[in-house]
Amino acid sequence: MAGKLKDFFDRRIVRSIARELRAAHPDFDERGFVAACLAGLGDLELLPRGWHIAEAMQRHLPQPFARAAQVLLASLERREAQAQPESQAGPLADSFRYLPHVLFVQKYGLREFEASMRLQYELTQRFTAEFSVRAFLVEYPEQTYARLRSWALDPNAHVRRLVSEGTRPRLPWAPRLRAFQADPRPVLELLELLKDDPERYVQRSVANNLNDIAKDHPELAVETCRRWLRDASPERRWIIRHALRSLVKQGHRGALELLGGGAEPHVRIGAVKLNPKPARIGGQLRFSFALESTASRVQELLVDYVVHFVKANGSSRPKVFKLKKLVLAPAQPEQLEGKVSFEPMTTRRHYPGRHRLEVLVNGVVHPLAEFELRAP
Repeated sequence: MAGKLKDFFDRRIVRSIARELRAAHPDFDERGFVAACLAGLGDLELLPRGWHIAEAMQRHLPQPFARAAQVLLASLERREAQAQPESQAGPLADSFRYLPHVLFVQKYGLREFEASMRLQYELTQRFTAEFSVRAFLVEYPEQTYARLRSWALDPNAHVRRLVSEGTRPRLPWAPRLRAFQADPRPVLELLELLKDDPERYVQRSVANNLNDIAKDHPELAVETCRRWLRDASPERRWIIRHALRSLVKQGHRGALELLGGGAEPHVRIGAVKLNPKPARIGGQLRFSFALESTASRVQELLVDYVVHFVKANGSSRPKVFKLKKLVLAPAQPEQLEGKVSFEPMTTRRHYPGRHRLEVLVNGVVHPLAEFELRAP
């Protein structure tokens, strides 16, 4: 998608949404809605733009909320009947056009449970209702949980994915679900219904949810994965590996054991090479090293690497990256290599200074090298 994502909500998209709402409700003030949406829109970031348009919807759609929800549902159906995508950036970008719709439900639909559930059911098939449904889990915990339980068996993968994604205790960019952080057993009951879902889209969400649970209840997550391993399909094994990734990075023995890397490693590190030296912000650092077994038996090893990135205040913050799973015979050497990117990222800024590189073998730290990162 060219340009910034926030710029997707421009004059063209606002007018398109207005036309759809007018087509679904002839009395809709299309010109007034467009003017309200465009007032100050250019100064806002992505999420504030979504809220800005949602608030304009509230002022221009018929009331009460149930009537407004009917108009929004009708506008969804009309757009699909036209089958004309808004942009050439693909379905992911076009799906963002429904961000204001979801925010509208989240803020203004809390007193209309059934109308809101029906609208979220449709919206999540076009965008996602993972953020809005959380407000209903807080306001109507039993009713919403019961609805999600039935949606776990829905034929639509997007609806099933909403069940696992919307109940994540630590969903990024959303308020935490404190009740599920304290007691994740209701969430685990939902994940049981989804652990053999055929769609990778849903499988990934199930794994991410269980990874969230592992951050507050590591032993419960490991025990769940241990139970899921019995007669597990390759797809369920993928879920388990992905769900335990944070615990593996922390060197959790139970998680490492389940994935075949729980034994104490007997290895020697050598022949470390870094290129280039020094590294530069905006570039990459490639590294390689030899990992040799010093055991008298075959070893199953999970190998990760840790980069201690320098922060703005001069301190450092470790970040763990996956490297390789391997089996080493006695005295067998293995040549491993990886790379560290210092290109600008929205989630990480890079600063000059002395960085440290380590290797994790079955959760055990082995120093690898130190290197200098300099300005471009």
